[in-house]
Amino acid sequence: MTDLEYLDRAEAVLSAVEMACDRINDESDADIDNQRTGGMITLTFVNRSQIIINLQKPLQEIWMAARAGGFHYKCQSDQWLDSKGGGEFFADLSRYASEQAGQPLRFNS
Repeated sequence: MTDLEYLDRAEAVLSAVEMACDRINDESDADIDNQRTGGMITLTFVNRSQIIINLQKPLQEIWMAARAGGFHYKCQSDQWLDSKGGGEFFADLSRYASEQAGQPLRFNS
């Protein structure tokens, strides 16, 4: 994948996360504060825990840091998959955000 293709796909992921936060805040009492600075989004939950998602352009990856640990996702067949565990980015984000928010949350592309 070219650098431009990576940026297009990765930026689409960050936009989807932002839109999902808006939807979740409208539909629930989760109250996720999302702050974007360039290629990084910080999600802050009511209990002050955070999930940080950032682009790693030189590696063409998306990294996520949550209470559960740090994860690196690479685009394979139009999905962002964890380089170690094989989990899909949005499924993993949904699981970790749900754990940190204390209620079921769903993120999708």
